[in-house]
Amino acid sequence: MGLFDRFRRKPRPGVLRTASGQDTSHLEQWTKSRHGVEAYVEPKTTVTETTVVLVAHDGEWTRRRVASPDAARSFARKLGMPIYDAGIVGYPKRMRDYTARKKASGDL
Repeated sequence: MGLFDRFRRKPRPGVLRTASGQDTSHLEQWTKSRHGVEAYVEPKTTVTETTVVLVAHDGEWTRRRVASPDAARSFARKLGMPIYDAGIVGYPKRMRDYTARKKASGDL
């Protein structure tokens, strides 16, 4: 590590960013401001750490990093929401419909 590496704003290329308290806080606030929220865990890849996608009743969604699949399950259990493995069950149609509506209206 170089003398000024700790002052860099962006992480170095090839270094994965891990989940932070801000990620968890965002997920909690997002869940509390919507209803019918379900969680979908996405596995760690070579590009990203484990993530969780929250999908509301109307298909609105958000994605953030989590520490592990177990952390995602614990988070969902704490907030009383169902949780699924996105690699097994896929994403709900309402999520895809919401994204399509946003693209059509020019919001994305």
